[in-house]
Amino acid sequence: MKLRPSDIDPTIDAALKEDIPSGDLTSECLLSAASRSRAVFLAKEAGVLAGIDVARRVFERIDPGVRFFVLFRDGRAFEAGDILGEVRGPSISLLKGERTALNFLQRMSGIATRTRRFVEAVAGTGAKILDTRKTTPTLRRFEKYAVRMGGGENHRSNLSEMVLIKDNHLTLVGGISEAVQRARKRVGRQGMIEVEVGDFEAAREAVASGADRIMLDNMPLNRMKPVVRWLKGRVPVEVSGKVDLERVKRIAELGVEYISVGSLTHSFRSVDISLEFKEGR
Repeated sequence: MKLRPSDIDPTIDAALKEDIPSGDLTSECLLSAASRSRAVFLAKEAGVLAGIDVARRVFERIDPGVRFFVLFRDGRAFEAGDILGEVRGPSISLLKGERTALNFLQRMSGIATRTRRFVEAVAGTGAKILDTRKTTPTLRRFEKYAVRMGGGENHRSNLSEMVLIKDNHLTLVGGISEAVQRARKRVGRQGMIEVEVGDFEAAREAVASGADRIMLDNMPLNRMKPVVRWLKGRVPVEVSGKVDLERVKRIAELGVEYISVGSLTHSFRSVDISLEFKEGR
């Protein structure tokens, strides 16, 4: 569940190189190397936390002597005015890490906060909220972790994990039955095969071909309802396409197992969190 340093350090190092290619000119002009400070991560609005350990790792990569205190754990809801963490150490080191740490923390918390809203909207229906691969290039591991902190679950993390036959595959292969047959030959009986469909007949064909999961893509609710009813007990059903907070509960109440929401990672709003320097060390 946690993000391991070995998984995230290369991305953090790249972000630091982008922001501090040859030092922090302003801080180094104004402050002595002996100056030490204390600063707190202050929530300016309510949200769900994700990325506090990433923020800590940013400072560790800059200066191993910096001390970081986690006051709120990832996955916990917070309110405006809450202090989420504290950092102490050389003033220049803290200023060097401020923006990069906040960039990760604000964005990841934004994803976790948006995910929590979707999870709460379908509470009691049995439906699970999934993410997609619509992530920021090179930041997928961070963003999918944030989805989990918001209470969602991860769909496949990459193209190597499972077979998901979509409309473009079907255009190139020629049909659902042929596509499932080819995939099954490659992955065997244990491999997961999901098929995206847009109508009832395609769903029937996918089930008859041996698909393990059906994805109903961009279907209106009135067309989706009889398909879900027919699929119930045959294979798990996932719904995707233009899922928003107004529509998600009505979809869940149809009895589907999964609802994938691309906007969790492509249309979130960063949470307003600041790093405030305090008197005393």
